[in-house]
Amino acid sequence: MAPALTRVLRCDPASIHFLPNVDKPDVTCPETLSALQTAAHHLVDHLEPIAFPTETVYGLGAVALNTAASARIFTTKGRPADNPLIVHVSSFAMLNSLLPKGYVLTKAYQALIKHFWPGPLTLLFPRDPIIIPTIITAGQPTVAIRMPSHPVARALIAVADTPLAAPSANSSGKPSPTRAEHVARDLDGKISIILDGGACDVGLESTVIDGLHEDGRIRVLRPGGITVENIHRVLEEEMGDSGKVPDVLVHRRDYMDEAIEQAPTTPGMKYRHYSPSVPLTLLMTSSRPPVGESTSSASQLFDSLRTDRPLKVGILAPTDSALWNALPTDGFEYSRYLLGPTAEPAVYAHRLFDGLLTLERQGVELMLIEEVKEDREGLAVMNRVRKAASEVRWILGK
Repeated sequence: MAPALTRVLRCDPASIHFLPNVDKPDVTCPETLSALQTAAHHLVDHLEPIAFPTETVYGLGAVALNTAASARIFTTKGRPADNPLIVHVSSFAMLNSLLPKGYVLTKAYQALIKHFWPGPLTLLFPRDPIIIPTIITAGQPTVAIRMPSHPVARALIAVADTPLAAPSANSSGKPSPTRAEHVARDLDGKISIILDGGACDVGLESTVIDGLHEDGRIRVLRPGGITVENIHRVLEEEMGDSGKVPDVLVHRRDYMDEAIEQAPTTPGMKYRHYSPSVPLTLLMTSSRPPVGESTSSASQLFDSLRTDRPLKVGILAPTDSALWNALPTDGFEYSRYLLGPTAEPAVYAHRLFDGLLTLERQGVELMLIEEVKEDREGLAVMNRVRKAASEVRWILGK
């Protein structure tokens, strides 16, 4: 039965510290420590899911090693059962407790963990069926694991003293929450506790990597908070002297795998995600359109949207976009959300989900979002936007 009341408990990330080689946090703020202990009590003793901040997005966490607890994530979100969950750990000792006996990290995984853990990087590992419940992996032979860098997330896992399964803390298919108020508007009355640790730094989910294939290649199943460029750089730095630097392949950009899309090993691969409650149109304003794809000018686009009354349109675009000067002055009521400079895709990524949720709350009837170049964080941004958009339009000129 759903809780009657959702409590929002504030946590001060600056009051939480992890000392080197110490798995338990030092928490200097009594209010934050009390909030963490309360949340851990609900997780472990009541087997309830609770929402908490990570550096990527807010997560809906439950005890990963308990099937009944993890099942409540699916019912709370309305999440399909064949969509796997990522397991979050707070220490390397906790990671090792989940891995099959005798498993040895590859040199590539050692390099990635050295540079990006704790952080927004998820790695696929072999699943020990005695330890990891089937519900976590949707029956797949691998399990996705990461160690979050957000102090509240890592401290919560450590205080609860158990790995947490945690997808984004939103109803399935909606934009991921990056602030506690986003979670509250969506899941109020469905969960008992939301830990409020402020806005998420990254704003997009973690990068997911599969490095388990015999060919040694690193496959990026989902682009995210760690860029492909940085993955390349780290592997070159750590493995360049050996002459055996693995290739890095991005799913759907460098290779296709229909089987994994139908039976995914990680979230975000099979279903439509991140969609606001109103139609979202992706505007391709700089990429070359595919052969045979129809194009239009910005004025033609807006002419096609006109109705017999002013239409409430939400616009998400870079600060320096030419689109702002192409908006018709009559026939529309605009809500504008600036996504940051074109040259800084990390800012675009940080603001994306907040922009979608902000415009949705403002009551727009349609959203238009401009593309960003697919490099650095822009690769992850476009991965999310394509999944969220109900339509793509190719725009050439005003």
